[in-house]
Amino acid sequence: MTSHHITEEPIKKMAVFGETHKNELTGVFLVKQGLENDAEIQRTGVVSKCTTYIDCDLNHVFDLENHVKKMSEDLPYEVKRTQERNHLFGPKNSDDSYDIIYDLHNTTSHLGCTLVLEDSRTDFLIQVFHYFKTSLAPLPCYVYLIEHPSLKYATTRSIGKYPVGNVEVGQQLQCVLQADILDQIRKIIKHVLDFIYQFNEGKEFLSCAIEIYKIMEKVDYPRNESGEIAAIIHPNLQDQNWKPLHPGDATFGTPDGKTILLGGDCTMYLIFVKVAAYYKKKEVFTKTMKLTLNAKSICFSSHQKSVRAHFLWGILKKDQLISTLRTQLCLVQVHVHST
Repeated sequence: MTSHHITEEPIKKMAVFGETHKNELTGVFLVKQGLENDAEIQRTGVVSKCTTYIDCDLNHVFDLENHVKKMSEDLPYEVKRTQERNHLFGPKNSDDSYDIIYDLHNTTSHLGCTLVLEDSRTDFLIQVFHYFKTSLAPLPCYVYLIEHPSLKYATTRSIGKYPVGNVEVGQQLQCVLQADILDQIRKIIKHVLDFIYQFNEGKEFLSCAIEIYKIMEKVDYPRNESGEIAAIIHPNLQDQNWKPLHPGDATFGTPDGKTILLGGDCTMYLIFVKVAAYYKKKEVFTKTMKLTLNAKSICFSSHQKSVRAHFLWGILKKDQLISTLRTQLCLVQVHVHST
């Protein structure tokens, strides 16, 4: 008899965020395409400004400290949005929070199709990512694991019971749309909905394994005494995400022609190489290590009835579903009916 990792409840509620970073227009565009009509209201925030954020990165302030801050005019814009999202889709770590939060991003780095995983210990999440990778083949799809003891993450998607994470696809310039990137993210949305539908129908997903890249360290440019950039990415690494880099390989080049080599004693894989938005964060790339994660079989427990899920696109502004592009959140509501 097959051994199951049992999930007691179906997936009932899922939200897709398409406007976390306002200059990444793929998610914004897909939100609009998911709507049934084009009702016009005033847009919130900074899509028209085409900046990543106004005061701070929305994808790094989704924690209890910011959730409990008193609302005031001088509160950072993104903290206000964080409190709104926590109210609408949470509260975080509560029984009422959404089952899955999925966040759409495009990046200026030549990253290809990348899925961000927050938890390596949950069979359900590994199964979801395995389904994505298999469904997207032969298109390469990489999995980036952000578990790290000293690096704090407080992402918008962490409100969900299953932090499925976000999709990063690139290269795409800021404030533009690109057909191939749009198509890839649209396919990923389709596959996540397909997985949830099959899971809610009672399908058993057999044990599996996926290859992942686990974060080890974020690296800045070499800098001089004045804090200015003193070397740039070596030509051998230009646009070379996911490629193995060995100790002693060329990493940076200086203006006077010198080469700075990679230190350490093991092979690393560099990702998020030269992301435009990361310059102000003093990050030029992230070192990762390639690993394998395994998951047990998953399905409903025997007493669960099969369920059918119906997906409705909409946009959430305050407490109402509003079908328009010019708001903060894209919502996919999953209505579940027993059969």
